[in-house]
Amino acid sequence: MHKETLLARTLVKLADTLVDDFDVVELLTLLTDRCVDVLGVAAAGIMLAAAEGDLRVMASSSEAMRVLELFEIQAQEGPCLDCYGTGAPVANPDLAGGDHGWPRFGAEAIAAGFRSVSALPMVLRGRVIGALNLFRVEPGEMANVDLESAQAFADVATIAILQHRAAAEAQALNDQLNQALNTRIVIEQAKGMVAERQGLDMEQAFGVLRNHARSHNLRLTDVATGVIGGTLAVADLDRARWPQAGRRSNRAPKRSS
Repeated sequence: MHKETLLARTLVKLADTLVDDFDVVELLTLLTDRCVDVLGVAAAGIMLAAAEGDLRVMASSSEAMRVLELFEIQAQEGPCLDCYGTGAPVANPDLAGGDHGWPRFGAEAIAAGFRSVSALPMVLRGRVIGALNLFRVEPGEMANVDLESAQAFADVATIAILQHRAAAEAQALNDQLNQALNTRIVIEQAKGMVAERQGLDMEQAFGVLRNHARSHNLRLTDVATGVIGGTLAVADLDRARWPQAGRRSNRAPKRSS
């Protein structure tokens, strides 16, 4: 099968995985496997940055590749780390040459049977989220067309991951807003119950709830929920420490002269 056909089918397959609830690890594993199939490299691996910025191994085309990438993180040297740090492609055509600046990683890669490496950034609009590592068993530069294909794979994955994160963050924000609204409703209901049963106005009732929460080291939401659910009796609320708590007054406020 022609390489162009394999490339096209890979892009279609990657697109097929991008459903609303797609699995990031599954997507990246597919990507590394297809890099081996389409580009003819011996192994491929992907590292992504965690929330704190440290790289994590997310997918590898083989166990040997996974072990090597873990070693790269442990040694804190190697092409993937350099690529992630600069946001630019990194390549070394002969790891045996010793001029790459990765003495420990280079020796480990050679021991694993690899002689050359290329690392491509996973970046969108200046935001770098990881890197794609490509290893070959023979020395030499990768063909430009293969590097361009690999970068296309990485770009598709990058866009998918960032969109997935944006959707997750938006959902999390929406959930937080809904929770805040629901919490407010619960508190308002509890205020109404306290005000009605104790003859207080709404401001005083809120003060009773808040004072009870503070004096008993409880969350205001939990106190309100207890009042509504009947697990906390209104009569048991601690309002003695709130000096303004008292009966509603029907007197009109004094007018200033």
